[in-house]
Amino acid sequence: MDIQDIDNLSIADHFRQILTKVGEDPSREGLVKTPDRVQKAFEFLLQGYNQNPDDIVGDAIFNEECNHMVLVKDIEVYSLCEHHLLPFYGRCHIAYIPKGKVFGVSKLARIVDCFAHRLQIQERLTQEIATYIKDKVDAEGVGVVMECHHLCMMMRGVQKQNSLMVTSAVLGSFRRSQATRNEFLELLKR
Repeated sequence: MDIQDIDNLSIADHFRQILTKVGEDPSREGLVKTPDRVQKAFEFLLQGYNQNPDDIVGDAIFNEECNHMVLVKDIEVYSLCEHHLLPFYGRCHIAYIPKGKVFGVSKLARIVDCFAHRLQIQERLTQEIATYIKDKVDAEGVGVVMECHHLCMMMRGVQKQNSLMVTSAVLGSFRRSQATRNEFLELLKR
């Protein structure tokens, strides 16, 4: 099979080949539709590649003379580790200090989903979310903390079931001011 043939194959076609390579029969009853299901799953899980966060936010940025911390906690996050194509999942907490513009609150969760629905590492995902939020509304500061379980650590490799990875990104006043950073971290404890 040459490279041109590979380019013409669908994800489902490739997955049929994978099933065969691992010793399975993709024509048996339980697996007949599996390659198509895997393709649909990957299309959903990686839809962030076809999304522009600016389109997701749209016109849901509002002028508001607000300069106090806005915090949304416990945003569910699901992503795929780019190293093993296994899921990682957990919670994302976002805080920002606006300078005259605020997001519609649901847009923060949609921003998380947009970046999470790409092949990721948690460290980069945390930074991408923080940078986008800061730049989009010219926020005085942004803090993002993400707490995730990684199936690549739980199901294979070291097999540590209770491991939790925590990452943070702090920008602007969250980086410069210990008091702002402490306020953010204290609010996460509640």
